[in-house]
Amino acid sequence: MQKLRSHTVGIDSGDVMLFTDYENDGDMWTGRGQRERRRHIKFAEEFKSPPTVQLSPSLWDMDATTIMRADITAEAVTRAGFDMVFRTWGDSRVARIRIAWMAIGEMSELDDWDVV
Repeated sequence: MQKLRSHTVGIDSGDVMLFTDYENDGDMWTGRGQRERRRHIKFAEEFKSPPTVQLSPSLWDMDATTIMRADITAEAVTRAGFDMVFRTWGDSRVARIRIAWMAIGEMSELDDWDVV
């Protein structure tokens, strides 16, 4: 559990079209080649410490004749941003995916002191 010590809590969010492989017979749609996609997301403002990041599919366009397999995760979360990662495997064919994200964490305040 992340406990926030500050009364200044920041929430940042977005919705990102990660790929559209059906348009050009890309790897995710053909089921061959690279089965992972990454995108670095930069927060609008830096958090005081790495926030909690939640991801969820907001558009899920998969081939209905194959098994739908997917892993969506936030990696390398820092105060400034994170890596959005989508993975699939086996014979799953993904036409396109859009991922919504939300980050919640402490923000710095004007009264914060950084004593070195």
